[in-house]
Amino acid sequence: MSGQTNPNKVEGLHHLAICTADMKGQIEFFTDKLGMQLQALYWMHGVENTWHGFLRFNDESSLAFVSNPDIPNIPTQLGTTHAGNPGANSAAGTMQHLAFKVKDHEEMMAMRDRLRSKGVPVLGPLDHGMCVSMYFAGLENLSLELSYSAEPINNELWIDPEVVEQAGISAEELARYKKPSTYADHQGSVSQPAINDSTGPHMTNYPPGVYEKSMQIPDEVALNMVESKPPVSP
Repeated sequence: MSGQTNPNKVEGLHHLAICTADMKGQIEFFTDKLGMQLQALYWMHGVENTWHGFLRFNDESSLAFVSNPDIPNIPTQLGTTHAGNPGANSAAGTMQHLAFKVKDHEEMMAMRDRLRSKGVPVLGPLDHGMCVSMYFAGLENLSLELSYSAEPINNELWIDPEVVEQAGISAEELARYKKPSTYADHQGSVSQPAINDSTGPHMTNYPPGVYEKSMQIPDEVALNMVESKPPVSP
């Protein structure tokens, strides 16, 4: 019923989408080097001349790639578009490195053997306390990691007061960050805020006026406005 308290917890990663100029190469790398299964490869819904590829983590989460003929023309600049290693800089809002979960130390060693046997140099494992990790490179300057944690991360031990202060976080804010407030569930009845009046943030890099018009599409229309059938009939 409307007004019911709901923790509104994000449960995990459904998919992470990365642009690629070499869809086949990325599929080859992740299937061969890491043993990930290709799940989907199709024309990206609502995006002209663009492919979408999905590689399986598990039944509920995937690594996704996006590719079209314009992507190879976008320059790569280490330290700006890509970090190039797990400790280097990249521009604000970009992915610095990508860490995949493995079950335990035995599985990590098996994956290290797999990678090294296929010619991929691997650093680690390194014991960070909260997790154990190893590092290696992917295609197109991706910085990759495999990690596992023996137990849940304890935020009473791993939130450093010095870093909290440096980040400008007050005691009241820290308490809220550690235990976010619940939200009264309105079961999808909250209407779209006025674009010009909303605080955002907003999606960018649209042609003039397209974002504003897109956000005005009625929810019941948006639900069915793209193709939902698989490209191959069962």
